[in-house]
Amino acid sequence: MLPGLFYLHAQDSTGNKKLSLHWQATIIPQYHFAFKASYSGDNSMLTSEPVKTSLTSTLFATYKPFKQGYIVFNPEIAGGKGLSQTLGAAGFPNGEIYRVGDPKPQIFIARLYYEHHFPLSDRKEKIEDDENQVAEVTNADYASVSVGKFSLSDFFDASEICNDPRTQFLNWALMGSGSWDYPANTRGYTMGAVIQMIYKDFHLRGALTTVPIEANGPDLQFIWNKAMGSVIEFEKKHLITYKRKDTYTDASIGVYQNIAHMGNYALTLQNTVPGTTPDITATRAYGRTKTGFYISIDNHIGKLHHYVNYNWSDGKNEAWAFTEIDRSIATGFKLDGTIWKRKKDFIGIAYVNNGLSNDHKNYLAAGGYGFIIGDGKLNYGHEQIVETYYAYSVNRLFTVSANYQFINHPAYNKDRGPVHVASLRFHFEL
Repeated sequence: MLPGLFYLHAQDSTGNKKLSLHWQATIIPQYHFAFKASYSGDNSMLTSEPVKTSLTSTLFATYKPFKQGYIVFNPEIAGGKGLSQTLGAAGFPNGEIYRVGDPKPQIFIARLYYEHHFPLSDRKEKIEDDENQVAEVTNADYASVSVGKFSLSDFFDASEICNDPRTQFLNWALMGSGSWDYPANTRGYTMGAVIQMIYKDFHLRGALTTVPIEANGPDLQFIWNKAMGSVIEFEKKHLITYKRKDTYTDASIGVYQNIAHMGNYALTLQNTVPGTTPDITATRAYGRTKTGFYISIDNHIGKLHHYVNYNWSDGKNEAWAFTEIDRSIATGFKLDGTIWKRKKDFIGIAYVNNGLSNDHKNYLAAGGYGFIIGDGKLNYGHEQIVETYYAYSVNRLFTVSANYQFINHPAYNKDRGPVHVASLRFHFEL
């Protein structure tokens, strides 16, 4: 139960809550040790720099105006700077920082959407009060429609182990499927509609959304078959079960296609005059696509949780919304502190291997730049990242995490790095 000052609720005639309020704040100071580089370009990570700090603060408000209807409203404040102006690594080491020029804290609406459920059975389940959900006893099987502003990661590709940089792994490539250039503005949010069907352990989801007008830009647009994002995901809870209730496997597979005003890597190189720098923006055209898939498996073995994810995109056209990864494989473990009598503590360790398509690789090797990487030339190697953290629960409102990341071949370049990144994370929640 939250302190009365911060927890407000109303009840309907059944005793279910109608209002839920929560709040979080996350502060992450981050530092990388000096490293060697044979050369640097406009989008390279600096070889040495001071500590950079990010800040986010979010109010999670959910109101239930109807028996099966929910309004979600999340105003958010974000500010601070990322290492090297959030450039120089496709798997960037801080998932709480955005590529926004002004480091001053700014308030904006992160989420504002309406969700309506349509029951599919009389089977009931108890929902606990939490961020963006009200405490209630409601239908366990339902179809739903959500319309408004949200992050696609709220609904899709949502591993319980590897999904939230505020409490789990920090690296962008460990927040979800790195090659899913999921439609979002600079801050990670989009507008559109999500349809879900939840029936027992079978979950089916689909979405149609806006995409950025410019690569990783703040403004969004929707033009049918010219500028839009779509994704379909099938998830099976308890795909494999065992005698122990706390030992089971969940699995999901998603297929996506983004259509936007993208440039084409091969055409850009074809049109580039010898001796000049290729410019992806010169070949931008509406209707270009990026298509791919992801497969994710969560294994829960008592207090040990294991995650593995493989994802791929065709990589023919310009990276547009998230980051510059065309294929990636990641695996990691999370260990509950109950084992050493610290039940609110966690240890995590993960490995991720990121790669590029041949067209994307050739473009960077010729001196081209994307919106997050580009060293002026390229001695290609897979970007390999190891991340580990320990989350220490000071009390039920405050958690401190120590985090270390090793980045080999940052921005896929064997001539730079490796980079050692140290972070602290101060996370408050009510």
